[in-house]
Amino acid sequence: MPRTTDGDGTPVPQRLLAAATRLFAERGYDRTSVQEIVEAAGVTKGALYHYFGSKDDLLHEVYARVLRVQQERLDAFASSDEPIEKRLRGAAADVVVTTIENLDDAMIFFRSMHHLSPDKNKQVRAERRRYHERFRALVEEGQEAGVFSKATPADLVVDYHFGSVHHLSTWYRPDGPMSSQEVADHLADLLLRALRP
Repeated sequence: MPRTTDGDGTPVPQRLLAAATRLFAERGYDRTSVQEIVEAAGVTKGALYHYFGSKDDLLHEVYARVLRVQQERLDAFASSDEPIEKRLRGAAADVVVTTIENLDDAMIFFRSMHHLSPDKNKQVRAERRRYHERFRALVEEGQEAGVFSKATPADLVVDYHFGSVHHLSTWYRPDGPMSSQEVADHLADLLLRALRP
C-alpha cells in the first residue's frame, strides 16, 4: 500500500496534483510524462495509479478541484438573504478572485481540455454548465424583480462575464499593477453596470 503522506505530512494525492499542476503549466499536458510527475512528487508510479487511474484523471482533477470550490462559494452567495445585486456582485467578484488564485489550473484547463477523454470532457462540461446555470439564475432573478434590465438576455450577460474570467490566465500577473481583488471589483462593477435598468 503506498504511503499516504510524506515527512511533512502532505498527502500523496496533493503532492501528485501539485507536481502535475506545475509541470502541466510549465511544459504543457502533452509534453509531460507520468514518470516526470512521479519523480517531481517523490513517489512511485504505483502510488500515482493508486490515487489516479491515469494522467487524464490528474488533468481532470486539476480543474475539478477549483470548480468544486467555486461551485460551493456560488451556492453560498446564491442562497444568502442579501439583496440580489449584492449576491450577484459577490459571486461575480468571487469567481475572478478564485480563478486568479488558481491561475495555473485555469490556464492548464483551457489549454488542455481537449486532451481529456470523451467521458471526462462530458463530465467537466456538465459541471461547468451547472455553475453557469446557477450564475445565470441570479441574473434572471434580478431581471424578473425589475432590479436588472432585461434589455440583454441573461445568457449573453453570463457569457460576457465569463469570457473575461476565462482570459485572465492570458494577461493577469500577480506582480502587475492590480491585485486580484481590484480586478475582481472592476469586472463585477462592469457586470452590474451592464445590467442597470
